[in-house]
Amino acid sequence: MTPETLSTIAPVAAILGILGIGGWVFTTWLRVKNGYPLENSSGKAVYPKTSDEAMERVKLVSQENAQLRAELGSVKDRLAVIERIVTDEGHRLSHEIEALRRPSN
Repeated sequence: MTPETLSTIAPVAAILGILGIGGWVFTTWLRVKNGYPLENSSGKAVYPKTSDEAMERVKLVSQENAQLRAELGSVKDRLAVIERIVTDEGHRLSHEIEALRRPSN
């Protein structure tokens, strides 16, 4: 091969190599995104291994998620009360405060 031919073929080969790798990355991303199993070099499906430790982490994260959702609900309720107080007319608020100050019989 002459140097001119090699200098013409080298960029084309580099671009084809980059496109091949980019295509592989893209198809792998699509498989992961859509829930298809990944394959190893021999074509066998590779599934994530689940261990007792991983399952325990999932349980702990689920419990924490439930606690945070409950806390978020109470914060939303408190925020609604504060918004009502802030946007309420002054005379109605003062009547409610006075009603709370009076002793209940």
